[in-house]
Parts: sequence; C-alpha cells; structure tokens
Amino acid sequence: MFRDKILLITGGTGSFGNAVAKRFLNTDIKEIRIFSRDEKKQDEMRKRYKNDKLKFYIGDVRDLQSIKNAMHGVDYIFHAAALKQVPSCEFFPLEAVKTNIMGTNNVLTAAIEYGVKKVICLSTDKAAYPINAMGISKAMMEKVMVAKSKTVDPDRTLICCTRYGNVMASRGSVIPLFIEQIKSGQPLTVTNPNMTRFLMSLEEAVELVAFAFKYAKAGDIMVQKAPASTIGDLAQALKELFNADNEIKIIGTRHGEKCCETLLTREEYLVAEDLDSYFRVPADKRDLNYDKYFIEGDQKLSVEKEYNSDNTERLNIEQIKEKLLKLDYVKRELLNLTDGDETAVTMDYI
Repeated sequence: MFRDKILLITGGTGSFGNAVAKRFLNTDIKEIRIFSRDEKKQDEMRKRYKNDKLKFYIGDVRDLQSIKNAMHGVDYIFHAAALKQVPSCEFFPLEAVKTNIMGTNNVLTAAIEYGVKKVICLSTDKAAYPINAMGISKAMMEKVMVAKSKTVDPDRTLICCTRYGNVMASRGSVIPLFIEQIKSGQPLTVTNPNMTRFLMSLEEAVELVAFAFKYAKAGDIMVQKAPASTIGDLAQALKELFNADNEIKIIGTRHGEKCCETLLTREEYLVAEDLDSYFRVPADKRDLNYDKYFIEGDQKLSVEKEYNSDNTERLNIEQIKEKLLKLDYVKRELLNLTDGDETAVTMDYI
C-alpha cells in the first residue's frame, strides 16, 4: 500500500503513531516521518524502534512554517496531532481551538500546497453531538476538513477523516488506570457503572485509517463498527482477569462526560453508506446557494436512530475478557505480576 512512499504522522509520538510504526515499519514503505513537539518522546521512540525508515521532525501544527519544513516529498499524511483530554480542553478551550482547529487548517493548507496525495484526519466520537470543548473543537476540525476537501481536486490531494471512540489501553484511558489501581490495592474508581463505551484496539484504529486510505472519497467521514460494554462490566472483567478483589467505588459522572459514545448522529445515519464493517458518511456537496437553504427544503427528515455504544453489540464479561487478552498491554501486565503469587493471576488466560 505504501511501497516506496513517504508517510507523515502529525502527533506521531502518541499511541496511534506508535501503532502505525509497528504496523508499517517492516513493510516496503520508504519513510515514516514523526512530527511532534516533544523531543523526549521522539528520543524514546527512536531508541525503541532503531529503524532508519523512521525520521523525526520537531514542530507544532500551530506553526504553519514548521509543518512545511516536514512536508517536502511527503506522499501521505495521517493527521493525529490534537489536544485530546476533556478536562484540559475545558479549562483551556482556546488551546483546543489553536491545536485542533487552526492546527488542522495549517496541516491541510501545507498538504495542498505541497501536493500531498492523501490526508487522513483523525477525529473522535466526542465530535458527534459535542457537549465539551474537546468535542466541539474536533467537530469544527471535521468541518474544516470537509471545507478544505472542496477546495482542491481530489485527484491531486484527497482529504478525508476517520472517527472512532476511546481506544483500549491508550495513554490516559481507563484500562491502564484500573490495572494500576488493581496492582496498588486501591478501589477501582468507576464514574457510572451503566455508562457504555466502544471497545476498539489501537490495531483496529490503524485498520480503520488504512480502510479510509483505500476507499474514502473527498470529505468523507469513515466509521468502524465496534462492540461495546458498560464501564461496570469492564471493571469486573479486569478484576477477574487479575483475580483481584478490589472494591469498585462509584465516584459519579465527571464534567463533560457522556453516558454513551456516539459515532454517527441521527442526521449522519440517515445518509451513511453501510460498508459491512464500516460506515461511510459522505460530505455535503451543496454549494453556498442560499435558495437551497431557505427555499428548497430537504424532504428527508432524520427519523433514523443514531449509532452509539448503547445500541451496538453489547459484550458480556467473558467476551470482554477475551478482547482484553488480545491487548499487548494487558498481556504484559499479567506477566509482570509478582512471581510465585499464585493468587495474582488466572493462568488460564495467559
């Protein structure tokens, strides 16, 4: 797919960038460029992979010139750079605007100028019916993506987007938190046990981007279907995997949290194309002709359901455990438990 091509990953030192590196470094790709602000994480990544195909660029998506410095000769871009933590964006919403909205505009501007063939922007479920600053900024990022996709011939530069929920065991997610609490003997802090979340691995997130790379059209938002579980069942599944008896402490829903993740709004579900394991949401191709908005209505009304973690496939605790055991992080944590502690781990699951 990337034979002799140069791939640029913005925010490339994060969980997604590392997953892409593991997925593609040993293929016939020519070069993977990691663009980010953090020299320490870049150095750690350089030492981890020790691969000459991996090139590192210090810069910030907020700075158009620094992006251009990394853009020479690039064929494709995976745009993952973002402020992703809900509380951070709530306290500093303008920082979310600068990175998630203006930063995306900078990446797409540079990509068009340098003739990059394809750009895949990474979005989040929080952009659907957003209730917090992070979600609002990502929803606007999607609007920027669609608008920019209309300004360039897709045969020259094709711009599209993927949208997915929380990635299992990624940095800052709940699974590492629960495992750390189990190991330290603390209660597992659950906001709301009936809250549902999609269960998607990093590898599946990479596959979604790869699918979008192959099949998306200009301005599309691509969504992967995924199963879900309640947070209470996820906590219980981890307790059983680690043979732990930690208390589960209900702490209440935090500011800016939703009870479920929405990957397609009702309006998007109405127009979405079902591609077996994926949905394709096409861009609105109308131009700025106000007659179409004020005189010519759309007879189709959104009476369809949305696609969210409440109405997707719901996994039981045994199925959750099976999915958790496919994660390298969970397998490592199970193997790293104290040797000789026969009660520490259920060996059947290793």
